[in-house]
Amino acid sequence: MSRPQGLYSAFVDTAILAAVRTPWVDCGGALAQVSPIDLGIKVGRAVLMRAGVDSAVVDCVLAGSMAQASFDAYMLPRHIGLYSGVPQAVPALAVQRICGTGFELLRQAGMEVANGAERVLCVAAESMSRNPIAAYTHRGGFRLGAPVQFKDFLWEALFDPAPGIDMIATAENLASRYGIQRTQVDAFALASFERALAAQQQGWYAEELVAVGNERFALPGYQDRAIELPRGVERVEQDSHPRSTSLAALARLRAVHAGGVQTAGNSCAVVDGAAAALVGRESTASGPVLARLLAVTAVGVAPEVMGIGPVEAIRLLLARSELSLDQVDLFEINEAQGAQVLAVQQELQIDSARLNCYGGSIALGHPLAATGLRLCMSLARQLRQGNLRYGVAAACIGGGQGMAVLIENPGFRPESQNGEREASRVWMPPAWLPLRVACRLQKQ
Repeated sequence: MSRPQGLYSAFVDTAILAAVRTPWVDCGGALAQVSPIDLGIKVGRAVLMRAGVDSAVVDCVLAGSMAQASFDAYMLPRHIGLYSGVPQAVPALAVQRICGTGFELLRQAGMEVANGAERVLCVAAESMSRNPIAAYTHRGGFRLGAPVQFKDFLWEALFDPAPGIDMIATAENLASRYGIQRTQVDAFALASFERALAAQQQGWYAEELVAVGNERFALPGYQDRAIELPRGVERVEQDSHPRSTSLAALARLRAVHAGGVQTAGNSCAVVDGAAAALVGRESTASGPVLARLLAVTAVGVAPEVMGIGPVEAIRLLLARSELSLDQVDLFEINEAQGAQVLAVQQELQIDSARLNCYGGSIALGHPLAATGLRLCMSLARQLRQGNLRYGVAAACIGGGQGMAVLIENPGFRPESQNGEREASRVWMPPAWLPLRVACRLQKQ
C-alpha cells in the first residue's frame, strides 16, 4: 500500500497559548485605509498582553499577508515584530500559503518549538481593500501606441492560469461532480449567516476580538506607526458582514457563472482583518493554554477542483494521527464557496451538527492569510465550551492544495471511566441558536 502523499507535522508539548483577532470588516469599510502591518502590530501586541507574556521572551516572529497592500510590504514581518516589542535580535519570517497561511504559521511555529524556541509570535494580517491596481510589464516604459494594461490585483488573483479558470469555477466543478444544487448551496449559506448572526448577538465572538481604534505605535529611536480610522469612526468593535437574510433573498442573486450555483451571497465575503496567536511549550506556560497543537498537514490536489483540498488533508491528518473521523468532535472548514464545503462534507460524511457551528467565512468573511488562525481560535473555544476533546480545522487553497490542523482541548474531562467518547457529548446547538437553524442542522 502506497504511503499517502503530503506533509505531516506532529508536535509534542506544543500549545496555542493565546489568540486574538480584529473584527473582520467589509472591503471598503472602516479598515480599508489601514496598512496590514499596523493591523498586525495591533493583534501582535494584544495577544502578548492576553497571554500575560513579556515581549522580551519571544524567540521568533512569523507573519503572513498575501497581497502587497503597502509600499513597505517587504518589511511586514519585521515591523510587526519590532513594533510589538519583540527584541531587536529576534528574527522575523514571512510565511505564505494563500488561504492556508494561518495554518502554515502554526505549522512553522510548531517546528520552531521543536527546535528549541519557547515562544513564537504568529501574526496574519490582510487588507483586501488595499490590493493594488497593478501593472507588471511597464518597467521599461510605454511604447508609442502600445496598449497600457493596469489590472485589479484583487480580481485577477482569483484566476488560475494553469487550468484556465477562476476560483468560483473550481467550486462549480465540484458542484457538478457531487450533484450539488443551487438550493443546497443557498441553504448552507443561510445557515452560516444565521449561526454567525446569532453568535454575534449573544456576544460569543467578543472573547476573541480586540477592538480597533485610532492609536499610535511607538518604537524608541524609530518613526511612529499608527492606525487612523475614517473621520467619524472612533472604534471598530465587531464583525461587519453577518446580517439577516433569507432563502428568497439569496435565490434572487445572479450566479457568477451562467447556470452555476455560486453567487456573491453563498461565497466568502471579502473583508479586512488580522489575527495573532502565541505558540509555545505547554509545560512551561504560566497559566492555562487555549489548545494543544497536535499535528498539521498540507497536501496537493488538482487545481481545477482545489476546493476538495480539505478532504485529502483531513484524511492524511487522521491516518497519521491514528484517529477516526468519529473521534473528532468538531470541524471548522473554511467556507471559500458554499458548494466547495458541501462537497467536502459529502465526501467525508461529516454531519452538520459538527461543522462550522458558529458560522463561517460566508457570513464572517475571509481575509486570506488570517482565516486559518480564526478557525483554530474559534474551534478551540468551542471545544472548551462543550468539554469536547478533538477538533480539526481545514481549508482549501488556490492552485490546488489543502491544509488541516488537529488540536486538543487541554481541559477535556472524560465523562466515562474508560475515557471513551459518549453520545451525550456530541455537540448540540446552544440554547440561544434560533430554533429553525437548530432543527435544520440536526436533520441534515
